[in-house]
Amino acid sequence: MSGAPGFAQYAPESLGALDLLASAVLLVDPTGMITWANAAAEHLLDSSLKALQRQQLDALFQNAEELMSLCSQALAHKYADLRQDLALERSGREPLHVHSIVSAVDDAGLVIELRENVQQLKLDREERILDQSQVNKELVRNLAHEIKNPLGGIRGAAQLLELELPPLHLTQLREYTQVIIKEADRLQTLVDRLLAPHRRPHIVGDVNIHEVCERVRSLMLAEFPNGLNIKRDYDASIPEFRGDKEQLIQTVLNIAHNAAQALSAQIAAGDAQLIFKTRVARQVTLAKVRYGLALDLHIIDNGPGISPLIRDRIFYPLVSGREGGSGLGLTLAQTFVQQHMGVIECESRPGFTDFRILLPLP
Repeated sequence: MSGAPGFAQYAPESLGALDLLASAVLLVDPTGMITWANAAAEHLLDSSLKALQRQQLDALFQNAEELMSLCSQALAHKYADLRQDLALERSGREPLHVHSIVSAVDDAGLVIELRENVQQLKLDREERILDQSQVNKELVRNLAHEIKNPLGGIRGAAQLLELELPPLHLTQLREYTQVIIKEADRLQTLVDRLLAPHRRPHIVGDVNIHEVCERVRSLMLAEFPNGLNIKRDYDASIPEFRGDKEQLIQTVLNIAHNAAQALSAQIAAGDAQLIFKTRVARQVTLAKVRYGLALDLHIIDNGPGISPLIRDRIFYPLVSGREGGSGLGLTLAQTFVQQHMGVIECESRPGFTDFRILLPLP
């Protein structure tokens, strides 16, 4: 192949077969110049083969020292191949967390394979979620206290004003004072809900997750007796664990209730479906701690899916996808799950929304 003298002995079709690989493959000559890249490498590096060819490998990344050191050792034939996890930084873009494999091919040069480190990406995402959640909780708690302080004064002043109204205009003006009192009460209820997770003590006991799911199922069927089919897909081997049963019931109920409201059209048509699915996950990292076993709980619905406009913000306070929603249900669910050292994730597309809760097991 022209432009790739080190690998000229390889037939084009044999190199083309590398396009079928899911991992990125770069062919690099002994001078460090890229001579070929497969389709996965074009996608990973967000650059075309034409742009990558004839480019020096160390020019691709701002911190290429470790990768170039692996290349030098491979060219010196110190090892059959070298493997290392790297975080390759690129100008103006997210770092690439990859598992790299560098192999020398006789005197032709190097084959470099880069596989995205999905676990590292997951850990980074969880860390961002935890940090953001902590910031949100502090903001909400401080804001709620600032709102609550004047609310009592506003309500009290409206009540005193109502007592001083002249009898002649009492009925007409009382309507206005009642608006003030009712709105103050509504805001008080909202503030109490915002502060609820921080006030309520964490009551720990033995929890059977299937009892939690069954309790929520009975509550949902009582509220939606027609048109909603709630399926169970349980793993009976899941052991009991220590936790706050009431908090976990509220967590699952908030998610299920949100799903049922999103399923209103399907419930009317009689084909709405909600699935409670439990499994055991093994060797799971939650909040930077490795656990041998974890509860893997899925709450799945066949609704329209979450709008892309709010998908990344659904756990933020006061963010709601429906008219009149308070935007607190999922925030409380996330808070309760985090108090159990777990994480909550969401995958959504039209016809399928899956809230996944992972909690450590003994």
